[in-house]
Amino acid sequence: MTAMGGGARGILTLKIQDKSVLYAAYMPFVKNGGLFLKTDKPYNLGDEVFLLLNLMDEPDKVPVACKVVWITPAGAQGNRSPGVGLQFTDKDNLAQSKIETYLAGSLESSRPTHTL
Repeated sequence: MTAMGGGARGILTLKIQDKSVLYAAYMPFVKNGGLFLKTDKPYNLGDEVFLLLNLMDEPDKVPVACKVVWITPAGAQGNRSPGVGLQFTDKDNLAQSKIETYLAGSLESSRPTHTL
């Protein structure tokens, strides 16, 4: 998983090339779905960001409007990676349907993720 900041703090680019990385980052328990983004940059709950998501080998990036709904600070209990949980704000989200298609059959797994 590679995250890069754009010119503005509110624009992020995220590339996920591996299904296990996608599973660890996806947050199906969040309304409309969401992703955990490893980052040391400071964000606040409610911050709005725009994510350009590149999944697997797809040639096009999926634009996703998001809101910060989760913050894992550096040094969190259980050696969790620092970062933020981004909730997809669009209820008809192309990113959510693409992610859930990639993860079909594994969303019920008990494997650990970056969040719960």
